[in-house]
Amino acid sequence: MAEQRFSHDFSTLQQLARDVLAHARLKGASACEVDVSEGFGQSVSVRCGEVETIEHNREKGVGVSVYVGQRRGHASTSDFSPRALRETVEAALNIARFTAEDDCAGLPEPELLARETMDLQLYHPWELSVEDAIELARRCEAAAFDVDERISNSEGATISTQQGQFVAANSLGFMGGYPTSRHYIACSVIAGEQEAMQRDDWYTTHRDAARLDSPESVGQRAARRALARLEPRKIVTGSYPVIFEAPLAAGLLGNFVQAVSGGALYRKSTFLLDHLGKPVFPGFFQLSERPHLPGGLASSPFDNDGVATRDREVVRDGILEGYFLSVYSGRKLGMPSTGNAGGSHNLILRPGEHDLEGLLRLMGRGVLVTELLGHGVNYVTGDYSRGAAGFWVEDGQIVHPVEEITIAGNLKDMFRNLRAVGRDVQVRGSKQTGSLLLEAMTVAAG
Repeated sequence: MAEQRFSHDFSTLQQLARDVLAHARLKGASACEVDVSEGFGQSVSVRCGEVETIEHNREKGVGVSVYVGQRRGHASTSDFSPRALRETVEAALNIARFTAEDDCAGLPEPELLARETMDLQLYHPWELSVEDAIELARRCEAAAFDVDERISNSEGATISTQQGQFVAANSLGFMGGYPTSRHYIACSVIAGEQEAMQRDDWYTTHRDAARLDSPESVGQRAARRALARLEPRKIVTGSYPVIFEAPLAAGLLGNFVQAVSGGALYRKSTFLLDHLGKPVFPGFFQLSERPHLPGGLASSPFDNDGVATRDREVVRDGILEGYFLSVYSGRKLGMPSTGNAGGSHNLILRPGEHDLEGLLRLMGRGVLVTELLGHGVNYVTGDYSRGAAGFWVEDGQIVHPVEEITIAGNLKDMFRNLRAVGRDVQVRGSKQTGSLLLEAMTVAAG
């Protein structure tokens, strides 16, 4: 990895984008947008002290969307040669000519496009040799084994580093792009023997390798989590308060984002249809979008349409103030784009006063969920049912682990009956939240 670099200068990607736009115009496209990207990385895995995998990846691509009036065609290629770029443009035009007209198709309104250049500190290359990556992975796994003799096996420790750069441009004069990086340390181990084995994992990720947790701390945390799951017991089916541990709480925010995103809204396939300006969460719930955080895992000056991103309050005092819209979905709804083509940008749920231990005390008796299984979410009705594992809590203290349970409810009720947000925030992606305490869910024993 230390000797690898991008195959092309950034200026070369810009020129490729210009060439595509020029050829599209020459061939009669009324509008065009193009994305040129390349990336490379490596991933090294160690299991029980031995190297298991060493993977190198390098990719590049050009995606072209052309418009002939209100008809859109798209084509892509991984070949950067002039001939391949011309053929890709022409393939997109052929598709457009046989596509039905769509009144909502087209480039963004010019005033929405990002014009300001900003450095969000998203690129921090990690000059990591394979040998050094192997050593880090071994340290991570060894730290897990050192925690307790009951750590009997390992699914491995992984060190991954990825770098990329891209240029996005369109025929309205927009051109933007930048390099990015993302690095990762993970460990998964098994505690116990024979029929009494339990596994768990932990990972850390960041754009800057200097801000990753140490390999030892990742391994130790994975080991402690696996040990805590030993000797699970059954519980009685019933309605109980439930805490979603912070990494899983981000998934609940993801369920919310899906329900108020443009595609679900204009297809009328969401339980939160027509909820703009209405209470969806309790009054203490404050959810902000901050696209320009330096080094943020989901930071970006513009979205996939080239629309400028901006700070905004998505939920204020529990009331839904904004959807997640692209140019296309916004037009379908008769609303402006919110700069969310491609997803959300650093959603931050304001933390409450309690850490996880404080939330346990506040809950008193119920279930702490640390793992979810399956995908039982119906966005039309809001019905939610997932396999789960975690811990039974009495008098604010963890009593024993539980597994093979099912938690069920309706997302609309779950959101409104949220009781508290923790301050134990885990930053791992586009959504930042502490653990969430819900008033009640149906918990069924396996």
